[in-house]
Amino acid sequence: MARQLDEQIVGRFPVGKRLRVLDVGMGQGTQALRLARAGHQVTGLEQDTTMVAAARESLAGEPEGIRERMRIIEGDGRDTGVHFLPGSFDVVLCHGVLMYVEEPDPLLAGLARMLAPGGLLSLLVRNGDALAIRPGLSGDWSGALAAFDTVSYRNRLGLDVRADRLKDLTSTLAGIGAPLHAWYGVRVFTDTAADGAGAPADVETLLAVEEKAGRTDPYRGVAALLHLCGVRG
Repeated sequence: MARQLDEQIVGRFPVGKRLRVLDVGMGQGTQALRLARAGHQVTGLEQDTTMVAAARESLAGEPEGIRERMRIIEGDGRDTGVHFLPGSFDVVLCHGVLMYVEEPDPLLAGLARMLAPGGLLSLLVRNGDALAIRPGLSGDWSGALAAFDTVSYRNRLGLDVRADRLKDLTSTLAGIGAPLHAWYGVRVFTDTAADGAGAPADVETLLAVEEKAGRTDPYRGVAALLHLCGVRG
């Protein structure tokens, strides 16, 4: 996903431009820190206090220049209008968040308002068109059969969450003024890997295969996750 995001940033913005980035639901700050290290001005917004603490601990270990380029705000992603003025950011990330939001449209509309004209909205969501893949590959036939007709599922943390369909998000993005510009699949072949499994010896080849599949039909359509990139008109 990081490679896909970098591809969109390089293709949209002048080389060397220091971008204003908002990472909504930043978790422990993996992507936020990566972009701050690349020279961008990054704001992370996260409501989970444990994640906020982890992100701040990671940031504290960075050189001063990176610490100065990143700020962390504890808050709900649905309240971006409370913290920021419209058009304040060139890039807005919302990765792994929508599955926990029962009504995502207001959140997405708020994120689009944060973008300057021509800004990039990056979403990482659970693929509602491929929910049967994981149970099917695991031999859970009743679970696979039930997954065809729903966008609800239980994740690996044991939480009941929701997925999004590409068609629906395409319509939503058009409606909020940030129409879909590009989309990718994420975790096409590796979704059934055991949690905590170490990286294989040929991890670079694995990443190359996933990157290729994530941009190639029909493989990307059955990925566990979808990476959607909308552009503010």
